[in-house]
Amino acid sequence: MSTILIVIIGITVLFSFKGFNDPSFFRKFEFHIGSIRSGDQIRMITSGFLHADMGHLFFNMFTLYMFAPVVIHYFGSGSFFLIYLGSLVFGSLLTLLMHKNEYSYRAIGASGAVTGIIYSAILLQPDMMLGLFYVIPVPAYLFGIGYLLYSIYGMKAKNDNIGHTAHFGGAIGGYLITLAKEPSMILNNTLMVILLAIPILVLFGMSKAGKL
Repeated sequence: MSTILIVIIGITVLFSFKGFNDPSFFRKFEFHIGSIRSGDQIRMITSGFLHADMGHLFFNMFTLYMFAPVVIHYFGSGSFFLIYLGSLVFGSLLTLLMHKNEYSYRAIGASGAVTGIIYSAILLQPDMMLGLFYVIPVPAYLFGIGYLLYSIYGMKAKNDNIGHTAHFGGAIGGYLITLAKEPSMILNNTLMVILLAIPILVLFGMSKAGKL
């Protein structure tokens, strides 16, 4: 396992455990629109290292552990870290943009960063198969498109506590940074690049039309 992957998982676990046992620490570093708009922008990063509970933490870190090797294999540890951190920032920025007037809005979790790694891996190896519910084999690109469409639905419905906006922002970050690092994919893997761009365009179209 890559050293940088171990470090990311280790820091996230330690930070999350501190948050589990220290409510004031949790509140200080969570994503909170009111605090961020008051100048506490560091929350846009630190919130990605906090989790709600053990299940939330395990799911994110296990998913990262499964997909990170693909990105590390193609790009190396340094670029993997860039994509991870960049996706975290993209997720936070999109969340801030979409919820800027909801001053009490709060969120935590590495989901945006992890989703960025998932979409980077899908672009790099679109023919890989994923196990839906760990049983049903599904092509990675179908999973990617379906997940983004589900995130749009979740953002519109607002009927759960999942940070769909951060997921979507992270996916956009992973998508754009990966293409910026490997622009040849636009010519060599044009269909997949277009397919994964469709939900992103749908999101911004709906946002512009005021339907989110």
